[in-house]
Parts: sequence; structure tokens; C-alpha cells
Amino acid sequence: MNKLLGLVRRCAEDYRMISPGDRICVGVSGGKDSLTLLVLLAKLRDFYPAPFELCAVTIDMGLGMDFTPVAGLCRELDIPYECVRTEIGPIIFDYRKEKNPCSMCAKMRRGALNEQLKKMGCAKVALGHHHDDAVETFLMSLLFEGRISCFQPVTYLDRTGVTQIRPMLYLNEQQVIHFADAQNLPVVHNPCPADKHTKRQEIKDLIYRLGADYPDIKDRIFGAMQRFPLPAWGVSDSE
Repeated sequence: MNKLLGLVRRCAEDYRMISPGDRICVGVSGGKDSLTLLVLLAKLRDFYPAPFELCAVTIDMGLGMDFTPVAGLCRELDIPYECVRTEIGPIIFDYRKEKNPCSMCAKMRRGALNEQLKKMGCAKVALGHHHDDAVETFLMSLLFEGRISCFQPVTYLDRTGVTQIRPMLYLNEQQVIHFADAQNLPVVHNPCPADKHTKRQEIKDLIYRLGADYPDIKDRIFGAMQRFPLPAWGVSDSE
């Protein structure tokens, strides 16, 4: 707990993610990443020098997932929680029968999330992307789109007035897995038909194979993203 809290705090400070008086909404999918973020931010809230409030929201895709355990965890952590029911899943898979559903799904979920943030009066949302997600996204952009790009640690969306922050970028996936197991977090199974059959999964598999010969490949790519730096990835201003 202390090690991961330290990494989240350093990431938040390096990229100036949290300001005094912020009301931060955690986007909770029910997966291990977002639940880990929820718990760590709840602990960070107790001692972070810039006081902030938390709330949480889930966008229910309409795939039959039960988020009751997530609501229970939020009550334990004293975090207000909303679960927004949608038909995004049926629209994509049953009605539209999308061949490449992930992009459309992401856009619809973002739209639903931003709409709920307005209702809740939140201008900042925390997302559970970690170190491995950043490396995979960078390689996906490079190999599939021919461009050097990745999501940013802090992103201001001028159309909605929402700022996205990603405080877990210094945590790798194995740390998140071990933490979720150790804390017995109520991970909700995702029955998405596209799960494990995506371009991201192809990149995960590629990195795994490369890691056999180059064990530090993910750290090297991540470091290059900061030193290059990609837009908004440099940390020199805040060190």
C-alpha cells in the first residue's frame, strides 16, 4: 500500500494533477485498474497536502454486469457513487454489429461519462491507466497508425471543460494485479465479446515476446516518452 501510494503521489506531483479544493470523480469500470485507483486515491485523500474531494461513477454498458459490490466498496471508503445505466453494449454488438467495436465503444462511454460529470458538478476525472497501458498505446499509435502519440498524463477537454488525470502511470500492471488480489477488491467480470480479441491484446502479446530478450523494454519505452518528450509528458518543470 505505502509503495503504491508513494508512486501515485509522485505522479500527481510530477504532473500537477491535483489542486486544493478539487472534486475528483474516479471513473470506475469495475476492473482491477479502476478499483485500485479508487482505493489509492481514497487513502491519498487522507494526507495529501492539497485537500481534495472524491466521488465515483460507473458507466454500465448494458452487458449484465452487477456493480453492487462496487457500490459497497464506495460506501466503505466514504465516496459518493453513481452507476449510469446505458445500452452501449447492445447498440454496438446487437444493433450496429460493429466489426471494430472498441473505438465506437470508447467514444460512447466518454460521452456518457462527460454528461454525468456535468450533472455531478465535477470538472476533473481520474482514469485508471497505468504504465503498461501507456507503453501499449504508444506502440499501437506507432505500429498501426504510423505516428508517435499517446494519451497525456493530464488532458484538458475544451469542449466539455473536463480535465482528465491518470495518477497510476508510475504503477505497472503486475503491481496493480497484486494489489487488487491482496486487498480482495470486488473486481466485476467483464463479459464484453471483444475482450482478448483486440489490437491492444496483439501489442500486449508482442511486448511479452520482446520482454523475453529485453526485460526492461517497457521501462525504456516509458522513459523515452518522458525524455523525448511527447506532448505534456515532460516532468522537468515540476521536478
